[in-house]
Amino acid sequence: MTVRRFVDTNILLYAHDRDTPAKQTVALRLWQSWLQQPGETALSVQVLQELHANLTRKGRSRAEANAIVRDLYGLPVVENTLELFDAALVAQERWQLSLWDAMILAAAQASGASELITEDFNAGQDYGGVVARNPFASG
Repeated sequence: MTVRRFVDTNILLYAHDRDTPAKQTVALRLWQSWLQQPGETALSVQVLQELHANLTRKGRSRAEANAIVRDLYGLPVVENTLELFDAALVAQERWQLSLWDAMILAAAQASGASELITEDFNAGQDYGGVVARNPFASG
């Protein structure tokens, strides 16, 4: 699998967060463009799990959360594997990340993406060939 970008959970969650309208507008625009170009943007099983858990925690019904997550099945999805977990352990040490962020980074690297679309990493930083991009940052 080689894609252009990998998307973190927080960006997808903002697309459905009515409490942050400015971020929702940006995230929805990105979401729609990614669904129109399914081979260019990847995510992981972890992203799908986190998205579902957070949607239901924020009051969406299971059925709604299921439908939202299933809309993303057409995108390339990085599976959770022992190899991915081991790569995350290495990334965790190298970049001093939480395990969950390290799993996101390892999945982005495994997808072949050159960009990680996220709000949680240092924008502009190169993490071993994957550059973090914050779509909400000004400039």
